Amino acid sequence: MDEELEQILEPDNGEGNESAVLQKIKADLHNQLLDMLDYDEARNIPLAKLHKECAERVDTLLRARQYPLSGPDRQRLLQEVLDEVFGFGPIEVFLRDPEVSDILINGPYQIYIEKRGQLHRSNIKFLDDNHLMRIIKRIGTNVGRRIDESIPMLDARLPDGSRVNAIIPPLALDGPMVSVRRFGTIPIDIKRLLELDTLVQEMADFMQACVQCKTNILISGGTGSGKTTFLNSLSRWIPEGERVVTIEDAAELQLQRDHVVRLETRPPNIEGEGCITQRDLVRNSLRMRPDRIIIGEVRGGETLDMLQAMNTGHEGSMTTVHANSPRDAMRRLESMVSMSGVNHPIRAIREQVSSAIHLIVQLERMTGGKRKVINIVEITGMEGDTVCLHDIFRFNKTGVDESGNAKGNFEVCGVRPLLINRLLERGVELAHDMFQRRVLAGTRQVLTNDRFTDRPNDRK
Repeated sequence: MDEELEQILEPDNGEGNESAVLQKIKADLHNQLLDMLDYDEARNIPLAKLHKECAERVDTLLRARQYPLSGPDRQRLLQEVLDEVFGFGPIEVFLRDPEVSDILINGPYQIYIEKRGQLHRSNIKFLDDNHLMRIIKRIGTNVGRRIDESIPMLDARLPDGSRVNAIIPPLALDGPMVSVRRFGTIPIDIKRLLELDTLVQEMADFMQACVQCKTNILISGGTGSGKTTFLNSLSRWIPEGERVVTIEDAAELQLQRDHVVRLETRPPNIEGEGCITQRDLVRNSLRMRPDRIIIGEVRGGETLDMLQAMNTGHEGSMTTVHANSPRDAMRRLESMVSMSGVNHPIRAIREQVSSAIHLIVQLERMTGGKRKVINIVEITGMEGDTVCLHDIFRFNKTGVDESGNAKGNFEVCGVRPLLINRLLERGVELAHDMFQRRVLAGTRQVLTNDRFTDRPNDRK
């Protein structure tokens, strides 16, 4: 697959990756195969068997027509015809590669992919707008959704769990646009995040203790910063026997647990009826005896219900929010609580936030594409009208290396968290010097003159 993709990612010469002859042969084979298929009979044949039979038929057609093709061209053409019939056309090659995380289609002739954190332009193309629209409508049909000029936007999920957003004319001025966000078939765990230098062992140890002791956690970051991946990785530390209810707009979470109840919102039908929102699901989940509630991402009025659940016995709950800093995350929560329709004074909202959420984990996609945990912040209550935030760990950027990747150091900020008391009450004791101020350079630790700071106030 790497060799195939390297060829696909070569600079575009303006002719795409197929000659006119190959395109004509492929279209001819595609049409012949469709003519040969009995759709009523095909519905009763297992997909794997149907795929094999069609492959044999295409191979037979290739031999019968004696097309002037080399062995590699013949095999590639066979695969592309099958992709057109059974899959999503030209982008199937990317859907087969587990290292491709995003597929961005800007009209039929411009496809970008993100692989290993880097964005590349592909020389793969659709034939024209009609070809791309056919694939978009196939995606919609597979999930029972319609997309046309009257409903020109589509949110859907592919069979492998990938999330798809499509927008077409008249809203998209330059032709149909598609964004595919992919999620690995094997969830990334903390061990892998440590290998990727997303965080360091001391941070992982602290997060493990907090998850096991039912700390309420908010994961904040921009688009593509790795919030969902990090939330998935934290789930492996939820103790066995706890019932977890997840709520999402589009199912992305792959929690590493057995006892998980997954709920997903439903958009309105063509008549505008039947919509089920995240807020509806949060309220319903409270009747399902959850030990923890995990919301994939808070975006609106459900934020108030989530905070109330955290404050009324559903400890250990987690969610994510789009924000560029922990302080910005606080402002976003305030704004979204206001969207609930309940008229709370701003101080009352801040008090509810500060009592419900214990930790904020801030992620960032750095220069060069790598993801980092840049802050782990404790919420310690209120001072006047301000929510108090204290850094426990942070990442300090120092520049860019010769490969174009951001460089810097993780450091312990020298503040003993108030959460320590909560952990001790639940039988978890961390090393006394874990929060001593120092720089964490991989396995090498550089101590500073100051040790840690104890705060006199207490929060349980």
